[in-house]
Amino acid sequence: MKKTILLLMSVLMAVVAWAQGSSALDQLKADPRRSYGMDYPYTFTNQQQTKAPKGYSPFYISHYGRHGSRYYWNAMLYQELSKLLTMAHEKQILTPEGEAFFEKFMAAKDELTAGVSELSDLGWEQHQGIARTMYNNFPEVFKNGGNVLAISSLTGRCVLSMASFCQELTQCNPKIEIREQSARKTLNGVVPTDNQNPLKRKFTKVKARWEKNRDKFTFDESLRDKVVKRVFTNTDSLHNLHHIGSNLINLYTSLPNIGHEGMMGNLITDDEMVAQWEQSNLGSYSWVFEPQYEMIPILEDIIAKADAAIEGRSDHISDLRFGHDTCLGPLTVLMGINGADLDPEDPFEVKNCYQNWETCKASNIQLVFYRGKKATDDILVKLLLNGTEARLPIATDNAPYYKWADLRQFYQNRIDKNK
Repeated sequence: MKKTILLLMSVLMAVVAWAQGSSALDQLKADPRRSYGMDYPYTFTNQQQTKAPKGYSPFYISHYGRHGSRYYWNAMLYQELSKLLTMAHEKQILTPEGEAFFEKFMAAKDELTAGVSELSDLGWEQHQGIARTMYNNFPEVFKNGGNVLAISSLTGRCVLSMASFCQELTQCNPKIEIREQSARKTLNGVVPTDNQNPLKRKFTKVKARWEKNRDKFTFDESLRDKVVKRVFTNTDSLHNLHHIGSNLINLYTSLPNIGHEGMMGNLITDDEMVAQWEQSNLGSYSWVFEPQYEMIPILEDIIAKADAAIEGRSDHISDLRFGHDTCLGPLTVLMGINGADLDPEDPFEVKNCYQNWETCKASNIQLVFYRGKKATDDILVKLLLNGTEARLPIATDNAPYYKWADLRQFYQNRIDKNK
């Protein structure tokens, strides 16, 4: 009973702490590109790390990262826009702004179509920066070298993200030995939902509670119409204007990831993206909330490898995983990072527990393990989400540090309950 009360107090304190911090809307105001959600390019923070308790130092890091910035994942986007814009150009139904966009798009067309779904230069650089930041933040883990295991999904952009990260880490210290794997046998620890996973299991999917109150939130679809009218002088010959508007918005938010920001001029503005962010975030929350239990194998992998490192059955100083937003987003919910598992009924409260830009390109979770000087000292853990210290739904009197025994038991209970 006492532990239950402490846990409830901890969760309440986390919610209060969030309310007192920078709100989602304030963060959007500071950086409007956050409104791009999962298309938001990774941004490095200079957050000062909270000093570890006296006598403690980091010795092991467990990591899960999404691939870096990439070209749009589906070739249909580029193909449909190319066909549509070419037709409109020939029929002379493009506005001056639309014509300027057409010229820039066609100039980049070969690059775009060749690059579909592949890692961009920026994506490579993001993982270089994340690796070096990890090394600099926790030099005690890496200074003497040691063994690291890195596993990746079978997708090229994830394999290259892993390669970038690992190359940078070994450049920081050549004594670090890294084994990189992209194989079906390791999919359970990185993309358990992959149909090629020989250990794939079925898990219950759950609906976010805000969906029951969808009628309380007014969805504004006008941006699609506005964008279409800015591109075309006449839409009589166009079909499915809603889809065309969605394609244009999807292209707009993807452009900063591939070095073509500005291609669309002022056809869409960041202010307009900010105005519709809350409704897009609602959709994202439902999308990451539903499959959260399918990420249990990743959480099991994290626990098993951490146990092995702590108990001396493994000589790994770090375990690295490189996958997708389809895993990192739901894993964030499963672990309750920064309240992502609170599942509010009120649609207007969703933005207070989850922001879809936290599942951005190259987004990552790092669990940093600390050991005290005495053998009897508790193992402590803190979690970084995109380089920022995060809260977990676990009682602690030393945030952002948590006892591994408490954290492990909490997540093991969650796993056992939802297997």
